[in-house]
Amino acid sequence: MRFKFRTFMVVAAAVLFSFKAMGTAAPHVMLLIDEKSLGTIATAEIEAMAVQILIDNKLKVVDQDMVRANLKKDQQMLKSVGDNRGAAALGLQYGAEIIIVGEAVAKPSARRIAESNLRTYQAVVTLRAIRTDNSETLASASESSSIVGLEDVGGSSQALKGAGKPAIEKLIPSMMAKWEAGGGSEGGNSISVTIGGIDQAWKLKAVRECLRGMNDVIANVVQRSYTAGVAVFEVESVVPTQQLSEKLVLAAPSGLKFQVLDVGSAKIQIRAVASK
Repeated sequence: MRFKFRTFMVVAAAVLFSFKAMGTAAPHVMLLIDEKSLGTIATAEIEAMAVQILIDNKLKVVDQDMVRANLKKDQQMLKSVGDNRGAAALGLQYGAEIIIVGEAVAKPSARRIAESNLRTYQAVVTLRAIRTDNSETLASASESSSIVGLEDVGGSSQALKGAGKPAIEKLIPSMMAKWEAGGGSEGGNSISVTIGGIDQAWKLKAVRECLRGMNDVIANVVQRSYTAGVAVFEVESVVPTQQLSEKLVLAAPSGLKFQVLDVGSAKIQIRAVASK
């Protein structure tokens, strides 16, 4: 195991060196891992291990105490991380460029071994790293572990660490390599643009062509829906959400003007009105 860990450190250090050589900034990372010891007891074994490895590799980690305190106040936010978009949106709220989410569960077997006080403790750890600017999965890892122990708390802890360590060692180098390959935080942002007030066919066509014509800031445009005068587009933007909203106001098609109603994490809401 020591040799394997040293190998991981060498790979991670090499990726970080290439960050500096190419001018790519190391990302801010947030962790949100649902950990259960003995099947039901909340713990933070994997989180603590991952934080230490990230810090050892000179990566910036979002304040986990602050994250936990805020999530206790808003359980709806915690439920939203089941999909990539929800996880990315949550990470953006804390200034993270990557969010690592996952589950870790350790359970003891029902039976003792050969009528002794020993029993088997099994753990499964599943992790995935997600870019917060475009909801892309950078890397994923899943590992399991089974150990024999005398005591429930200690046995579950050892099983979690036994599965968690190889999962983290697999995830982080892959995550960092993919981040570097994507050019760091300079990659495209997947942004949902909702535009209301489009009550005529010519307006829908004009807005669609307007978005597609903004090729200096928008790399791709997909119309997702059009219902009751409201059109929803998904665009790949090369600029941040706030900057894109400002560009949209200036680029409104002839006969219309855009009023920005809301700018959030990876979303913009606009009303199109007739220009005078």
